[in-house]
Amino acid sequence: MKSKNTSSRRKLKNSDSRIWKTPIGYKLYLPLVILFFYLPIVSLIVFSFNETNSLINFTGFSFKWYKSLFRNSTIMDALTTSLTIALISTVVSVILGTLGSIGLAYFSRKQKALKDMILMTNNIPVVSPDIVTAVSLMILFLGIGLNLGYVSMLLAHISFCTPYVVLAVYPKMSKLDKNLVEASMDLGATKTKSLFKVVLPELLPSILSGAMMAFTMSFDDFVISYFVGGSQVNISTYLYSLKKTNPAVNALSTIIILIVAAVLLISQFVQNRQSKKGLQAKDINGSDMRNNNLERKLVPNGCKQAIEVQKADDIMNVIDETENFIE
Repeated sequence: MKSKNTSSRRKLKNSDSRIWKTPIGYKLYLPLVILFFYLPIVSLIVFSFNETNSLINFTGFSFKWYKSLFRNSTIMDALTTSLTIALISTVVSVILGTLGSIGLAYFSRKQKALKDMILMTNNIPVVSPDIVTAVSLMILFLGIGLNLGYVSMLLAHISFCTPYVVLAVYPKMSKLDKNLVEASMDLGATKTKSLFKVVLPELLPSILSGAMMAFTMSFDDFVISYFVGGSQVNISTYLYSLKKTNPAVNALSTIIILIVAAVLLISQFVQNRQSKKGLQAKDINGSDMRNNNLERKLVPNGCKQAIEVQKADDIMNVIDETENFIE
């Protein structure tokens, strides 16, 4: 028996190609991958504090380029445009994408073909090249007589950010237990209150992921902004128009990297808190404690007394039936 077990283990080891033959493999591979991805970012941060405008020789530590960054009105205007468009498009696309995902999840089985067609249509802007989306949006705006500028750029960003939110929120919504919503309505909550007290808290991690994706896609976009922006310049089109390297851009990139890292840490912290709340909702016996919390949150104040009276009546009926049975 032992020989059979050892031989089967050897066959399993030999069949699994993912197992490293020597520990040197994973000890070298992972650091090289990390170095390849993050060494350019580290070099950019380091040279943003360089005293001169050289991108090769570090001559001394200085905040010179950070000071010149905030004095450069062109960069600040482009940055303001990018931030405002990214924030507004993220908020609007999150609202549209979340409501659209909730609506798609409640399609009946008879409407499955229609739902699949809507999801396929939602994926077209994601998989199609940016140049195709940019030209089509430009033709649309010119065809309806809309001047290319800030408004057209904002509408374009909302149109290509919303599908990413749907891709992030819909899978979570499709797996959501519909009995939670029905239970909340049985406890006296309206549809609006069930949406804000039951559905949205369950979808919060997915909504945050979709919002981060939408903000990143909007802030980083160049092709669509270039075609539909007209004379309006955001930070991507400004950097493309530079004839030579400006070290102030390194300072701006460093600030953006730090902000993105902070947002990622906050998002991870929120998701960890949500998962901990989900684990703490289980008591020692394994029963779900969220029903009691759900009842306290969802039952309107005017119905609480009626529910307590109904519970007392049910208890008295059980007592009366027991006494009649004993007699």
